[in-house]
Amino acid sequence: MILVFFGMTASGKSTLAATCATRWQVPHHNTDQVRKELAGLAAGTPRPDGIDQGIYTREMSSRTYAALLERAAADLQGGAILTILDGSYSTRVERERVRELASRLGTPLRFLYCWCSEDEAFRRMRKRAASAFRVSDGRPEIYRHQQKTFTLPEADEKDVLLFNTEEQTDRLAARLESVGFLPAGLVL
Repeated sequence: MILVFFGMTASGKSTLAATCATRWQVPHHNTDQVRKELAGLAAGTPRPDGIDQGIYTREMSSRTYAALLERAAADLQGGAILTILDGSYSTRVERERVRELASRLGTPLRFLYCWCSEDEAFRRMRKRAASAFRVSDGRPEIYRHQQKTFTLPEADEKDVLLFNTEEQTDRLAARLESVGFLPAGLVL
């Protein structure tokens, strides 16, 4: 199965994805880490590039999302029962590419749209900015840009669960296990 955690910056997607990956002992691929790896940077290297600049150009974003698809395919073809992808997936086109991969591999797919209040997102960004090590370069100006450009999941995207992340991540992971979001028979 492919499980995609997506949403705007500071939505809690990466924290929840990492918690679930550790809890379930499955591969986890994060766009921030992969993007920096592709650019030859250490994961914690801050890159305050502007929107569509530096390592955040459309070309680099395309390479990053393609690399995540390649890694998910390699995980599943290598015997993983579940692989987690983690990124904004802010356009329907990006989400459709994951659907195409899942279809080609004949594997179940679920998207988890992570969201939180604006106040919580800004609290998280302030906390992140004060941290000595952070992988994400998400900042208020990126959040504001995403508010205008992010394509929210549409009603026909039946493989998407909307998930408020304003709770302790262990509790959120347990809730995912209990709400039937994961396919029956998937033993973690």
